[in-house]
Amino acid sequence: MNWKAFFAMLARDAHVARRNAMVLMFQTFLQPLMFVFIFGRVMVRSGYMPEAYKSLLLPGIMAISMVFTGVWAVAMPLIAEFQFTREIEDRLLAPMEIPWVAIEKVLAGTLQALLAGVVVIPLAWLILRPIQFDLHAPLSLVAVTVLVAIFSACGGLALGCSVNQNHIGLMFSMVLTPMIFFGCTYYPWSALKTFPILQKVVLMNPLVYASEGLRGTLVPQFPHLPLIGVLVGLIVFDTMLLSAGLRQFQKKAVS
Repeated sequence: MNWKAFFAMLARDAHVARRNAMVLMFQTFLQPLMFVFIFGRVMVRSGYMPEAYKSLLLPGIMAISMVFTGVWAVAMPLIAEFQFTREIEDRLLAPMEIPWVAIEKVLAGTLQALLAGVVVIPLAWLILRPIQFDLHAPLSLVAVTVLVAIFSACGGLALGCSVNQNHIGLMFSMVLTPMIFFGCTYYPWSALKTFPILQKVVLMNPLVYASEGLRGTLVPQFPHLPLIGVLVGLIVFDTMLLSAGLRQFQKKAVS
């Protein structure tokens, strides 16, 4: 393994991300922050939502921002490089095994997702203040946040290597949008208890574990899934998506 080539590609992706920082910021934060403003500010001040809903909303918004950032940072460049610019051919000539090219993409997406998660907390706090969150278990919060970031980047790898250029819009409407609305981002998983079948079905959605894990570590006063279940779920989905993504990447790279 040529680590010099690996980190050179990572530095290049970091440079591209910095150059497109403003565009990336609008793509990542505009929709979540609009939801924060409407549901957390307008609806609460109007009396249609309780004051506590602002705190309940924060972990879900953080999860959405991280997932959108990681998926976008990995999937969209891959779609472009495989199907438009053919830049991937230059990367595949680097002195490293093919899977490591994909892993570099995942690492770059993970770092961007982590940055999005860190940034969204003060942004949401500025809009929603006063807001109550409790950092009672910082190590658990770090573990969940890292696993969510890896999930988003691995999901971007799997989608970027599977979706045709003509189906990008379909990817967002048929995959990401249902994932968000049934990902317990705007409500806790326990709120689905009146829909028992749906409550069990949504457990196949990895975003549920992201939202519930962040909720349990940021605002533990609200109902949430047990932390051990969240960690196991995220590890399973991270492993599955990474394996699927690497397999698809290898197939596209040698075809």
